[in-house]
Amino acid sequence: MSDAGPVSQTAPPRRGLADTLELDKRLFGMILAFAVLCVVFQFMTDGKFLSARNIFNISVQTVSVGIMATGMVFVIVARHIDLSVGSLLAICSALMAESQIEWLPQVFGLGNPIILVATIAFGLAVGAAIGAVTGWLVGYQKIPSFIVTLGGLLIWRNLAWYTTNGQSVALTDPNILMFGGTEGVLYPTVSWIIGAAASLLAIFMVLSSRRAKQSHGFIVKPVWAEVTLIGMVVGLIMGFVAILNSYPIPEAKLKRIYEAKGLTVPDGFVQYHGLPISVLILILVVVAMTMIGRKTRFGRYIYAIGGNPDAAELSGINTRLMTVKIFALLGFLCGLAALVAQARLQSHGNDIGTLDELKVIAATVIGGTALAGGIGTIYGAILGALIMQSLQSGMAMVGVDTPFQNIVVGGVLIIAVWIDIIYRRRTGALK
Repeated sequence: MSDAGPVSQTAPPRRGLADTLELDKRLFGMILAFAVLCVVFQFMTDGKFLSARNIFNISVQTVSVGIMATGMVFVIVARHIDLSVGSLLAICSALMAESQIEWLPQVFGLGNPIILVATIAFGLAVGAAIGAVTGWLVGYQKIPSFIVTLGGLLIWRNLAWYTTNGQSVALTDPNILMFGGTEGVLYPTVSWIIGAAASLLAIFMVLSSRRAKQSHGFIVKPVWAEVTLIGMVVGLIMGFVAILNSYPIPEAKLKRIYEAKGLTVPDGFVQYHGLPISVLILILVVVAMTMIGRKTRFGRYIYAIGGNPDAAELSGINTRLMTVKIFALLGFLCGLAALVAQARLQSHGNDIGTLDELKVIAATVIGGTALAGGIGTIYGAILGALIMQSLQSGMAMVGVDTPFQNIVVGGVLIIAVWIDIIYRRRTGALK
């Protein structure tokens, strides 16, 4: 019999819900802050903030900034900045508007379906080309991105003005307007199918990640935690679809839709919006950009450059060419955002994209992308864009004027960066 004393056993440290589910604590805190924001505005607006109509509007209004924010994540992660995205959106919008209204109809004739395809391709190509030039100046000529894009902010905004001679251009092609969200919706049946498909994809990704960890001998979350995470994701997806499917199309608009088809609205018939096409585009962009960042060599190189540019170059990464590609990708996304923005407004105006560069950078930083580079997520940027738009929408609903809205947004941006610095210092990520 051993005369040794009782063995002292230390209980394992208690883990919170965020730790058990392996959620980023900063992201988890942002979600809680967003929930509090929604509850406060719901109370201040007498239940109107979380109405189906307002959620639909917030979703549609977030799309163009959200699309550009996904590209801005890569730019900032690689230790650069782009102050010209709002102006780049404006020049792409101006060129697309003139193409579909003035230039292409003279070549192909009014109503030719080639005009739609050519217009979109032209806008995306121009955005990518301008972005590539910006990247070449930054990467190969070593001009600081702050200076290059600050100059671009002035150049592209005023070139857009000259392109349309300072005039607003009304869009008439209904196929173009479909990309704006308010005119282009998928209706409930298709929306439910897309929601179910997205839910199944989310479940597959969670289970695949678990199996991959098990196959390599890594510790996995408890089964209940996996089920909880799946339930949260699926509930969020299907709940969002259910809300959009409950928003009825106004009678006047429904009548106009039926008259365009030569039909009459049946008495008592009610049609619902469902998922906007523009929101579906944003979802596809988010999925694609996330896969690029996590699963491709291009994405790994971006984070390597942001972590240590000198080490990345010594390891054989062509950092100059990568800079060109990163800015070209952001330019392409600016062209796509221009298509969505002008379709939502149903016209190109001189003020389109004004201050979008600040909104995009704010959304990216609020979403957790470090200005020092090396750290950032696509889904964080989208959450940041959603918080920004919800904040502005809520303030507008309670009667806050635009100047004070901008003051609040600026304050939120500063506080978000401050909190991020404190968080990274405490976790040892920042010395």
